[in-house]
Amino acid sequence: MSVLAHGIGSQHDLPLSPFYAFAGAFAALFVSFLALGLLWSASRFRGDRAGRPLPVALQRLADARSTRMAARVLGLAAALFVLLHLLLGPNGPEHNPAAGTVYVLLWVGLVPASLLLGPVWRLLNPLRTLHLLVCRGLGRDPAAGRPLPVHLGLWPAAAGLLAFTWLELVAPDPASSTALLLFFVLHGVVHLAGAARHGARWFDHADAFEVYSGLLARLSPLGRRPADRRLVLRSPFNGLDAVPQLPGLVATVCVMLGSTAYDGFSDAPSWITTVQTSPLGRTTAATLGLLAAVAFVATLYALCTGATRLISGQLRHPLTAFAHSLVPIALGYLVAHYFTLFVTEGPHTVMMALGADNPVPPEPPLTPGGIATLQVAAIVIGHVLGVVAAHDRSVRLFPPARAVAGQLPLLALMIAYTIGGLTLLLA
Repeated sequence: MSVLAHGIGSQHDLPLSPFYAFAGAFAALFVSFLALGLLWSASRFRGDRAGRPLPVALQRLADARSTRMAARVLGLAAALFVLLHLLLGPNGPEHNPAAGTVYVLLWVGLVPASLLLGPVWRLLNPLRTLHLLVCRGLGRDPAAGRPLPVHLGLWPAAAGLLAFTWLELVAPDPASSTALLLFFVLHGVVHLAGAARHGARWFDHADAFEVYSGLLARLSPLGRRPADRRLVLRSPFNGLDAVPQLPGLVATVCVMLGSTAYDGFSDAPSWITTVQTSPLGRTTAATLGLLAAVAFVATLYALCTGATRLISGQLRHPLTAFAHSLVPIALGYLVAHYFTLFVTEGPHTVMMALGADNPVPPEPPLTPGGIATLQVAAIVIGHVLGVVAAHDRSVRLFPPARAVAGQLPLLALMIAYTIGGLTLLLA
C-alpha cells in the first residue's frame, strides 16, 4: 500500500482549470499585498502578549493532573501498540495497522490536532513520559541537566524531520516493520540520551514531532501566555508572531516545505523513470531529489531575504526574521497533499487497529472537483497568510519609507512558491 508512504498518490488530471487556479492565486496575492501596503502601516500583532483568557474552569481542566496523566498514558499506550504490532504482527500495511498509525494518524493527524488543541505532542510524546518516569524513579528533577548550547536551536529537529521524511518518501520499503523499528529505536535512543544530558527541555528543541506540532500549533486559536501561563483565545497571527527566532528554524520549515514538494512530484512518470533508470540506484537518486527539493526551497528563501536586507538597510537577521511567514505556507501544502489520505486511510487504519480484517477504506467526503478546489484554496490561503505575517513584521522592523519596498522580494518568493505548489498539484 504505497499510498501510506507517498501521501495521496497522484495529483494529476484534477478536474480544475489550471488557468483559473493560477489567475485566482495571483489575484489573491497581489490584492492582499496592495491592500496591506495601503491600509496596514503599523504592526498589529502582539505575539504571546495577546489573547483573551479562557474561563478558569477550562484552565483548571486543561492543567489538571488527571488530564495530563491521561494524555501521557494515551501516548504510551499508542507507542506500545505500534511496537507490539511491529514486533509480532504481519509485515505489510495490508494487515498490520502500525504503518498507518505512524504515517497517517501520527504524521498527518498531528496537523488537525495541533491546529485545534495546540502543541499536543508535548503531552502525548512517549519519550518525554519515559524520561519523566525514569527521573522520578531516580529522584531526579526532569528539568535538571546541562544547558543546551545556544547555537543548537532547532537543528536536531530539522535533522529528525529530514530523516523521517526520507523514511516516508525515499526508503525502499517504508511501511515494513524492520524499517519502522530501526527508525524508532534510533529516534528513541538519541532523544532519551539527549534528555538524560540536558533535561526535558531537550525535547522542546530537538524532538522532530514536538517541534513540528509546536510550529503548526502557532496557528491554533488556543495559546498560552508565558507571563502567567494562562490559556487564551487568540488570533492565529499572534501565535505565529511569537515563533521564537532560533537557529535551525529556517531549516526546519524548509524541510517541511521541501519534503512536501518532493512528495508532490515524486509520483510524476518522468521522475519515476529517472529514479528507476539512474546509474546511482533508486535510493540514492531519490535521496538526492529530496535533498535538492529542500535546498531549492531554502535557497529561494535565502535569496529573497537577502534582497530584503539590502532594501531595508538595517535588518540584522533576515533569515529568522521572516521564517514565521513560511509556517502557514507549509500548512497549506500539508492540507493540499494529505487531506484525502487522512480522511480515507485514517478510518481504515482505525478499523484495522480495532480488529477488522482488511476493511474497505471509506470514500472521500468530497467530489474530485471539491477536493481539487480545497487543495488549491489551501495553497493560496497559506500564501496569503504568509504575506500578512511578513507585512506586519516588516512594518515593525523597517523604516516607514522602506516597509512596502522591503517586502517586494518576499512577495516574489510567495509567487514563486505558489507557482511551484500549484504546478505540482495541477500539472
